[in-house]
Amino acid sequence: MILKDKTLQNTVSPTAKAGQKQEQDVAFFLRRAFKDHKEVYVINDFKFTHNDETAQIDHLIVYTFGFILIESKSITGEVKVNGLGEWTRSYNNNWSGMASPIKQVELQQKLLKELLHENREIILSKLLGLKQQSFRFRCWDNLCAVSSNAVVDRDSMPKGVSKQLVKTEFLVETIEKVMNLKTNIFKVLSIDTRPDFSEEELKSITSFLMNQLNDDNASAIESKDKKIVNKEELVDKPKLVTDSLLQCKSCGEKSDYTAQYGRYGYFIKCNKCETNTTMKMPCVSCGSKNTKVSKKKETYTLNCGDCELSATLI
Repeated sequence: MILKDKTLQNTVSPTAKAGQKQEQDVAFFLRRAFKDHKEVYVINDFKFTHNDETAQIDHLIVYTFGFILIESKSITGEVKVNGLGEWTRSYNNNWSGMASPIKQVELQQKLLKELLHENREIILSKLLGLKQQSFRFRCWDNLCAVSSNAVVDRDSMPKGVSKQLVKTEFLVETIEKVMNLKTNIFKVLSIDTRPDFSEEELKSITSFLMNQLNDDNASAIESKDKKIVNKEELVDKPKLVTDSLLQCKSCGEKSDYTAQYGRYGYFIKCNKCETNTTMKMPCVSCGSKNTKVSKKKETYTLNCGDCELSATLI
């Protein structure tokens, strides 16, 4: 299932255009293979922020047993990797060094692990209702997809890197081998010892990740519907801080509750009557229902898409 397609940007330089074309090609193959798959979720161009660090994953796959991160690289010449993991590429018969895409995606994976682990209690269910499950023992794999017309020198390349480096045309085949998902018949006949996510947990994980895309990470956004007199002048969104806008929809409790995350977004669970109440509500300023709830560390904020008010919920 494709949760987010590749975001197209206005690019000028030939290098940027080639990079975007490569990401589009990868997104195309992923869409062809997994758009109707019920156990595989694809998020293209996934940008998120955690602990004041920002990462952008070209293609993120969430499936029954874990996660696959894919870095796209447009390489039309030859690529080599020596025994130390150092990358070089050729262009018009000229060789130059390049940053390792494998190291880059490893850093992205580390930050994603930290984000999910910190929020595991509101994403994953407890094992048999007793022990909180974790993301640490799931399958985590990284791949680098290079242009199909690249020349890959695998003779001197470390085996580990060669396994992760895939031409775009063979990407889906490699992903399927990594996931190793069984059909319903083989599920009954074989035993898979890998810890898996339930259908509800997959929906909770992907909903949580998609919600991270809605966080306001930009310092300023120009509105096409408003006349900008001075583009260098940044106008902050209005903010409202209140004691508490949240209360239990059943008993009216305003403080004794626990913030949680579920299939339909953020909500509070009343510790007195155990009723669940969504955090999403109409804007407290203009009454618009075009609102969303975002979370940064332990702070939950209601953001209005119409009047742009931000109100702190917790």
